[in-house]
Amino acid sequence: MTTPSTIFQSDTKESTVDFDHRRWMQGALRGYENTRSGTEATFGDFEAARKTAAAIKWDGIEHLDRHLAQFADNLERRGGKVHWAGNGKEAVEIILGLCREKEAKKIIKSKCMTTEEIHLNPALEQEGLEVVESDLGEFIVQLRAEEPFHFVFPAMHLKRDRISSVFQEKLGTEPSDDPEELTMIAREVMRRKYCEADIGISGANFAVADTGMISITENEGNARLTTSLPKVHIALMGIEKMVPKLEDLSVMLQMLGTAGTGQWLTAYNSMIGGPRQPGEVDGPEEFHVVLLDNHRTALLADPEQRDALRCIRCGACLNVCPIFKNIGGHSYGTTYQGPIGSVITPHLRGLQSWKHLSYSSSLCGACTATCPVKIDLHHHLMRNRRDSVVEKGGKQERWMFRQFSNLMSNPRLYRRSEGLMRVGAWLWKPLKGTKLDPLKAWTETRDLPSPARKSFHKQWKARAKEPTR
Repeated sequence: MTTPSTIFQSDTKESTVDFDHRRWMQGALRGYENTRSGTEATFGDFEAARKTAAAIKWDGIEHLDRHLAQFADNLERRGGKVHWAGNGKEAVEIILGLCREKEAKKIIKSKCMTTEEIHLNPALEQEGLEVVESDLGEFIVQLRAEEPFHFVFPAMHLKRDRISSVFQEKLGTEPSDDPEELTMIAREVMRRKYCEADIGISGANFAVADTGMISITENEGNARLTTSLPKVHIALMGIEKMVPKLEDLSVMLQMLGTAGTGQWLTAYNSMIGGPRQPGEVDGPEEFHVVLLDNHRTALLADPEQRDALRCIRCGACLNVCPIFKNIGGHSYGTTYQGPIGSVITPHLRGLQSWKHLSYSSSLCGACTATCPVKIDLHHHLMRNRRDSVVEKGGKQERWMFRQFSNLMSNPRLYRRSEGLMRVGAWLWKPLKGTKLDPLKAWTETRDLPSPARKSFHKQWKARAKEPTR
């Protein structure tokens, strides 16, 4: 039976043996870490900035009901329209309904992971609409009929030669390994699409309650064109994107730039609060915001893990995660990859079907240490593991965890088990690598260290008997 877990195991087996790609990706992410470290060093107190950002997002989440109502009222006061979607299906129907109402034929989209979450593009294409991604990385993976590899760097897994190949195949261009030339190829295609589009669709990095505006941050300017040239602009956003006040963005935009790409500030930061107003020279005639729940309020109701809703989708936890560095984004099989994806996907898509992601972690804590809004990521992975067993653990699994708990909480029993471990290692040695090997699934990709000749407890006891100098 094919399940998300079996697909994950198959994909990770394939990706982990591609050593060249792993080395290249790890080198690229090391470069990001160095750049980010340099930017962090320019802050007067980066930890204080993290605490402030966390407090801003915590306020947004803790008073979400009030902030959402204020945001909707302020936006509608300026002529915008707010739509409420309980789940992905409702959001798709709302957007499809607007497309039918406007008799739209062509859609231009800026990068929006929430549209990936609800599988919006396939639904629009099934309706007969042409949908074009305007972000360069998203455009490349769209041409390849792939999902984004990373939710900040969608095409980071592709080198120039592969990008050139896809442009040759799909756009009929000449081969090139010059980044600027490849960018200009995409730009030439895109400029025409902006002018032809009936509707522009975007996401939102933040929604500001006290002004009723959305904030979009980017480095290419494509989102600004997507939201201003077509006659209709539709923004899809999760309800957790809320911040209370406009002044909060002075912190949040800097933290997003620093954590996401190592920049002080991203190149383009736009505030949109409604359709074109009298006297304005550009902007859409209609502005619609679709507010998506899709299990977010269920996560909000969880007092232990609701802080996961603080996530600003900077991708920092992916960039430092040793698991992501080795298996890559596509192996996760879901919209949100890496540590944050492993935390929230079981909440968004079902704990039992996606619990394997929470087990696919070293629990090193690098994700928590780097998160700009201080989400307790590695402990949430542990909580997901616990909840999956409590909710629907098998008898064997429950028995194993119970015995492990008894062993680790009883020092005398633990010391007695040391001898059994040595006997077990001796019995296992002739079975290693054979069909009868009970640890074959583990040892196929990992080394199993032999028990130490002398345990720590014995070494400590012997040291205590040594005369002090």
